[in-house]
Amino acid sequence: MFFLYGIVLTLASILLLPRFVFDAIFNGKYAAGFKQRLGFVPRLVPDGRKVVWLHCVSVGETNAARPLALKIKADFPDSRLIVSTTTRTGQELAKTAFADLAELVFYFPFDWKSTVRRSLKRLSPSIVLLMETEIWFNFIRETNHFGSVITIVNGRLSERSFRRYNYIKNFMHRILAYLDLALMQENADATRLMKLGIRAIKVKVTGNLKFDHNLDEQEASLTTEFRERFGSTSDAPLIIAASTHSPEEIYVLEAFKQVWKTSEAKLPRLMIAPRHPERFAEVAALIEKTGFSWARRSAPSSENDRTAEIILLDSIGELRAAYPLADIVFVGGSLIPHGGQSIYEPAAAGKAIITGSNTTNFTAAVTEFLEKDALIQLPKLSDKEILPKFVETLTVLLADEKRIAELGMNALTVMEHNRGAVNRTVEYLAPLLRPAEPQ
Repeated sequence: MFFLYGIVLTLASILLLPRFVFDAIFNGKYAAGFKQRLGFVPRLVPDGRKVVWLHCVSVGETNAARPLALKIKADFPDSRLIVSTTTRTGQELAKTAFADLAELVFYFPFDWKSTVRRSLKRLSPSIVLLMETEIWFNFIRETNHFGSVITIVNGRLSERSFRRYNYIKNFMHRILAYLDLALMQENADATRLMKLGIRAIKVKVTGNLKFDHNLDEQEASLTTEFRERFGSTSDAPLIIAASTHSPEEIYVLEAFKQVWKTSEAKLPRLMIAPRHPERFAEVAALIEKTGFSWARRSAPSSENDRTAEIILLDSIGELRAAYPLADIVFVGGSLIPHGGQSIYEPAAAGKAIITGSNTTNFTAAVTEFLEKDALIQLPKLSDKEILPKFVETLTVLLADEKRIAELGMNALTVMEHNRGAVNRTVEYLAPLLRPAEPQ
């Protein structure tokens, strides 16, 4: 089966080569860190201390991993932390987020045996922590063969992913046997993983690390910078459209325009933070067409920034620092069949949250938030129905400051109730992280 997987991986690489080249040239994807993706990472000189390799795919996993990294370094200060990411945006954020914690930040290798082995030989990790459920077949097997402990942390396995993996259940059983430990977010995630063949004794439920996030000093300083630059007053409530995907910005901008025309409440401002950096220019063009005054984060500061009706947050890793300024947060990826983006960060800031109906990536969380009246979710709508319902929801909410505060407080309560995942995770990892006893 591994032989077949190698063939499929090679063929897929050949077939996707034109797209790879296009993205590398025009979007900057994959080209960054190409040598590292081939396994040519900086060599770590062994010094007797344990090397902890923490892998985060992109921005979301990187943000979630920082509290865990802080706890590991606090409890096991002699450990050598190294961090890998898959995406360029994740890499840029990781270099900032782990600047004071990680000895090395680098790109995760392509899943060929040769590239994986090269990375392992250069880094010699004692333990590898895979954030969420990054199941790379060759990487997991080769890491096990190398003698490193390999563990899933903050693991999740959606019903959709489970059904996909279930087609190759026998192969998955072999892959999962190489794992030493799987620390999953929810009971449902643990159950699905066990159905794929992992031994129950290896599986623990620790909760979601994202519940444990608090703004650190760096983010708090950035919040202050945003407040001073862009202004923040009760006379102009701020709506943040977070992690948006195409064509959600069209709905958001048109809804904002209609709210402005019809609102009897205070006129709001809008901040849009597209999910993918390669779409910043596209979204800027959409904003320009609205006729509203606007500012963009990447531009030099100007007097217009404090009064701009629309702000484009065209930066990486700064969205969490903007949430404290918001009154209402719309979480993107939910008006389209994407599955939604994370609601945890705006909830941790105590904000009123709106999502669309497509939130399958966060089913358990959304269900709990709805049960606790900590979220407004739009019903399943046709394309023609989305805009009027979105406008209605924003209009009603903007006119009711008490309801905004109530939703925010309820969201914060849910977050507080679910804290503790970091401590539980490190408790299970502790036997693996402790320095070896002298012979």
